[in-house]
Amino acid sequence: MDRQKRVTAIVGTYRKGGIIDAAVDEILASARDQGALAEKIYLTDACIEFCTNCRTCAGQPGQERGRCPLSDDMAGILDKIEQSDALVLASPMNFGTVTAVMKRFIERLICYAYWPWGAAAPRKRKKKGTRRAVVVVSSAAPALLARLTTRITGLLKQALSLMGAETAGVLFIGLAARKPHQDIGVLARRKARILGRKLVQ
Repeated sequence: MDRQKRVTAIVGTYRKGGIIDAAVDEILASARDQGALAEKIYLTDACIEFCTNCRTCAGQPGQERGRCPLSDDMAGILDKIEQSDALVLASPMNFGTVTAVMKRFIERLICYAYWPWGAAAPRKRKKKGTRRAVVVVSSAAPALLARLTTRITGLLKQALSLMGAETAGVLFIGLAARKPHQDIGVLARRKARILGRKLVQ
């Protein structure tokens, strides 16, 4: 009998029940319909300290992630990610990039790179993606304009790559600031359901 697949969503929104939340819920519901176990982690609910750039984690050799000396929730979140078969990384766009809580999370992913003192640049520990992933972004600007003029999608893909994930799809929802409580729309909902299936098939 096949093992039940696990999908973990890391959500960097400040507004629970908003567009990002609704899109992620559709993806996870679709994955559950395929028999997967799905969990959503709000970064605003977690204690994640700022990276101090001490390079302790990055200086540890080996294929496994380096261990950070900071005592917070980050290690537990990364343990859940490593136990997952698929990931969702979701953030609204603020000032042309991810939210501050998502940026804080991404900076702490340096533990997935080997960068001893004296080396010119970091080297990824995980060479190939071992799990699928989906990127979810919302923007007040039209989706096409935002994707062409910012690096937000590339940044989230880069973070997923560090965690050993290959991006299987992107859901980018534009014009997301028309009203305080805005529906994601039929097309975005449909694509979210497709991406949820794609994560576990």
